[in-house]
Amino acid sequence: MTAAWRVLLLGGTGEALRIARRLGPADVYSLAGLGKVPDDLACAVRVGGFGGSAGLARYLAEQRIGLVIDATHPYAAQISANAVAACGVAQVPCWALRRPGWQPQHDDDWRMVGDWAELVAALAPFERPLFTLGREPLAHLDEIPVHQFWTVRCLDAHEGRPRARILATRGPFSLESERALFADAAFDVVISKNSGGGATQAKLDVARERGLPVLMLRRPMLPPVEREFDDVAALLDAWSSASSQSITE
Repeated sequence: MTAAWRVLLLGGTGEALRIARRLGPADVYSLAGLGKVPDDLACAVRVGGFGGSAGLARYLAEQRIGLVIDATHPYAAQISANAVAACGVAQVPCWALRRPGWQPQHDDDWRMVGDWAELVAALAPFERPLFTLGREPLAHLDEIPVHQFWTVRCLDAHEGRPRARILATRGPFSLESERALFADAAFDVVISKNSGGGATQAKLDVARERGLPVLMLRRPMLPPVEREFDDVAALLDAWSSASSQSITE
């Protein structure tokens, strides 16, 4: 896409990659460094942090960025906060793609938790949990209660522990594959972020089918931005319209 602004896209999600494929050579796609780095994009790809909001503000000024698009994960609250703060200092508009969360259905048994301490307390009665929180449980593998065996699904390869199995894999996950995993491992509870989207929703469908409770980590509060979108198409339409208007002015 041809645009009047030089764009910095903060990504790491599937939606961000869809936007990145519309960026041009002057634009930058920024990744934290987890998972596979795409090598087939027309834009530049930057891997790694900026040094907080101050470092990001300097980068925006030095690189003459005209628009920041925050398309990070809904739980990447610190990155989103840094983006808003840096854009305020650099006087650069900040747009955000904020994926809607999942909504519980009639037969769902969701139990909301706010942090790791609440999660551990809520998890105490169970024996075979499936963690789908990313890497956070890896820091607690030495704290597994004697009556529990954990399955942790995340991007990071890890040797595991005697009472833990690490599944280093990336979605999307099909309903059939999730049914097979649940049947084989005999989970009695699922731990999840309310990430939204279709790539990892199947685990919730299978939990519902099997009558399993879900310990759901509440979404963090995210700062307001100049423009917020709930789908890629709407963001791209707004970008195209704004770019066209800027070019003709």
